[in-house]
Amino acid sequence: MASLDREVHADMFFLADDALHGRGSATRDEHLAALFAASQFQSLGLEPGGPAGSFLQKSPLPDPLPERLQHHLAKFEDTSRKETWNAIAILRGSDPNLKNEVILLTAHLDHLGVAATPINGDAIYNGADDDASGTTAVLTLAHLLATGHHPRRTVVFALFGSEEIGGFGARAFLANPPTPLTNIVANLEFEMIGRPDPAVPAGTLWLTGYERSTLGPELAKHGAHLVNDPHPKEQFFQRSDNIALARQGVIAHTVSSFGLHTDYHQPTDELGTIDFTHMTNAIASIVAPIHWLTDTDWKPTWNPGGRPEAHPPTSQQ
Repeated sequence: MASLDREVHADMFFLADDALHGRGSATRDEHLAALFAASQFQSLGLEPGGPAGSFLQKSPLPDPLPERLQHHLAKFEDTSRKETWNAIAILRGSDPNLKNEVILLTAHLDHLGVAATPINGDAIYNGADDDASGTTAVLTLAHLLATGHHPRRTVVFALFGSEEIGGFGARAFLANPPTPLTNIVANLEFEMIGRPDPAVPAGTLWLTGYERSTLGPELAKHGAHLVNDPHPKEQFFQRSDNIALARQGVIAHTVSSFGLHTDYHQPTDELGTIDFTHMTNAIASIVAPIHWLTDTDWKPTWNPGGRPEAHPPTSQQ
């Protein structure tokens, strides 16, 4: 647990530091965050999941950007936003009969960046909980899976850019996936796990759209501290990058413990607000269930009426 705690601290202190200027969507700082993730994937001996043997997947943004998005971005520092970056890696499965089946673990790299006008003297949206915490979870799981028992199924780790301005990184992944989408057995997105949610028991995470498929209940049977999303009115199932995959038929949900804290999308979402004990325990609690998922031949299914309609993802603002 001590080594896990050190890794969590190190990743969080890089991603949410002021020096990364809030990892603004489609900025050089998002690119730096993607490079940081790519370097970790490479050091673990994982296979690159981007084009031409790269761990990075670059994708242009629409030019010009939609008027509504331009209006939104006017609140932030004026900076070039021409392309976004994903960091993608592959841990190839060991079982010839299962290695074409993929478990996809994801989070989003980006946050809001720098405000055009400081708020109470602070202009940097550090995004410690949203979503340095989820990115750290995926990087930590990559380390644990790559250096431990080799999974029978293939695992793809994908960290998406530009979620905050409309999911452009996830769209790029769907347009050019490293594996056929039909091979993806399940996607777990990690978003905002840096603080406990008082609406659920201590040590518990919740899963968006828990009732939509058989994935959450089955993971819970195998030790995952997962319960149904206690905030259904917030429609969180539709508000993370998992929704883009779900609309393509992939069983895709988001793991979270966001308790609707008031630092959401504020410069106050900083490292000092993170409950590192909760976060480290949350990551540790999901390791064994994910190991089970990567080694079993069981496949989740949508429950009746659970699969969302297939249509292009909309802006998540």
